[in-house]
Amino acid sequence: MVQIRGPIGAPSDERCHVPSVVKINVLTVPDEQREVLEKRFASRAHTVESSDGFEWFELLRPVEGTDQYLVYTRWRDDAAFQAWMEGPMKAAHQGTGGGEGEKQRPAAAGSTLWSFEVVQQASPK
Repeated sequence: MVQIRGPIGAPSDERCHVPSVVKINVLTVPDEQREVLEKRFASRAHTVESSDGFEWFELLRPVEGTDQYLVYTRWRDDAAFQAWMEGPMKAAHQGTGGGEGEKQRPAAAGSTLWSFEVVQQASPK
């Protein structure tokens, strides 16, 4: 039997049999939009960090062989992710960007969401 630990940094009594979920948004980003995408993530309102159940975020830039960025988030459970999607994330993506009520054009040409359950993890000792 594999013991599954909870969020990194959690007290040891909270680190048992609580699987986190990982959501990876795969964004296809044309070369001319890479800087736009990265600036948008850098200037985001940081709503994800204060969301209930949020555990981790990383924006991964492709190095070679692909035009796909990976947006990695880790959550306590799927319900926490869904609550964020329907609340803060939805509100953030309905905002305007160019003034005069004009909505920002997407920096990504396509998006796919991958979902995973954490079954094992390790951290430095």
